[in-house]
Amino acid sequence: MQFFETIFLEEADEFMQTLDKKTRQKVMYNVRVAEQTNDPGLFKKLNDNIWEFRTKFLGQQIRILAFWDKKNKVETLVLATNGFIKKTSKTPKSEIERAERIRSDYFNNK
Repeated sequence: MQFFETIFLEEADEFMQTLDKKTRQKVMYNVRVAEQTNDPGLFKKLNDNIWEFRTKFLGQQIRILAFWDKKNKVETLVLATNGFIKKTSKTPKSEIERAERIRSDYFNNK
């Protein structure tokens, strides 16, 4: 059973292209598992609007920020906004603000 479908918006897609092939595959594997299991270890709520896909691979903490768009009762989308490699224990506020900005643009242009 799939809980939601993930769509990568431009900035998230561009970030994914900066990763090497094996890292990219691991991130996508975790996204697909999160879609089917809703595992908080892989997909965690950061604030009211923003969530993060979490991947630890080869000693790196890779994060893809995202938000929900519940189009209707049947289809639920998660839109990945941006990604980064985490260097501290906290998610940088600037990355969360960037995700919020992308989310606002998305809903304003919908």
